[in-house]
Amino acid sequence: MGCVSCSTGSCGSKNKTKSGVSGCKNNGTCGTGGCNKMNVFDWLSNMDVPRAERFQITEIRFKNGRKEFYRNTENLELFTGDTVVVEISSGGYDMGVISLQGELVRLQMLKKKIADDDTIRKIIRKTTEQDDKKWEQAQARELPVMYRTREIIREMGISMKLSDVEFQADNTKATFYYSADDRVDFRELIKVLAAEFKIRVEMKQISLRQEAGRLGGIGSCGRELCCSTWLSDFKSVATSAARYQNLSLNPTKLSGQCGRLKCCLNYELETYVDALQDIPTVEKPLHTKKGDARLNKTDIFKKIMWFSYSTDETTWHPVPVSRVVEILEMNAAGKLPETLFENEIELKPKQNTPLIKLKDKDRPKQHSGKQPYEGRKSQNPSQQGNTSQSNKTTENEANKGQFRPKKKKNKKKFPPKNNP
Repeated sequence: MGCVSCSTGSCGSKNKTKSGVSGCKNNGTCGTGGCNKMNVFDWLSNMDVPRAERFQITEIRFKNGRKEFYRNTENLELFTGDTVVVEISSGGYDMGVISLQGELVRLQMLKKKIADDDTIRKIIRKTTEQDDKKWEQAQARELPVMYRTREIIREMGISMKLSDVEFQADNTKATFYYSADDRVDFRELIKVLAAEFKIRVEMKQISLRQEAGRLGGIGSCGRELCCSTWLSDFKSVATSAARYQNLSLNPTKLSGQCGRLKCCLNYELETYVDALQDIPTVEKPLHTKKGDARLNKTDIFKKIMWFSYSTDETTWHPVPVSRVVEILEMNAAGKLPETLFENEIELKPKQNTPLIKLKDKDRPKQHSGKQPYEGRKSQNPSQQGNTSQSNKTTENEANKGQFRPKKKKNKKKFPPKNNP
């Protein structure tokens, strides 16, 4: 379980409160994310059902969110989060944590198409301190065995990727989870592993999506992977799902951590398919008198299609879907509309427009800096011809002494005071 590597170090039966509820007291959020994998909210937990009428099958969680169903034949008083000992079909026993019980288990079995028959194994008892110690010893062997097994696979040259190892609670059997592209002959590998680790070996091949779900991680959206938190049924994802949603066919952006197309491409696919029913298919350019227009982009939910003329491909014009349908019908009938828009008016520049003459008083005055008054000419053009009159005015103003510098007044000088 993920509780072994929890940051609080107080998971499982180590931290049982007075009420008997076990846990790391992290308010539903484990330090490593391993305690709450594939959790299901029990919305029927408040129903008070008599013990004799309770559904006797219980859902038990094992390592990395693996869940199985077991029957409570001994009528034990069990609570969600308790660890129990269950029987194994291949012999021995294993330990797990109760994740769900009651009527909601019946619904989960119907969803996963599991029949309520004699194939469902039973719960033996609740765990004791000795069982917990033996379980911890078995979990402590998992990482060293996985690293050593990877070295053996590399030495034998087998094309397979080992992702996880899970030991039984009785420490007699281990399940090796691997992924491979082709069929692998691991008969010789099983003999080597059984002789080195002194255990019974079971090899189980999983898909790349299941491998990503067991390992966990953070997706490009910033949240935990769906396959490691709530998604249990993996449906095939096609590239057509990206085309329907107008996504760029970039493998690096559309692929998840498993290397396959992201499962979230299927979440909104039905909504896009329903919206595309009202969008016409434009397989060739629209013909207008202004020119041919090509389709560049389609806004599905706003019902707008963007076109550009062949003469100016940089300018995109938004056209409603109803207008596109109308133009397609006109082109099919051999008619050409004026433009893409129904009431578009082109503004053309008028020819032979008369020039507007400005009067002298309306012209802006230009100031080119200060000049001596004697060489300055009158700014009024009507006075430029009368030069004699301007010269007389300058002489009169010069005689008046208007531009003569003022003399400085002599300040009175007082004699210095005689110092006594």
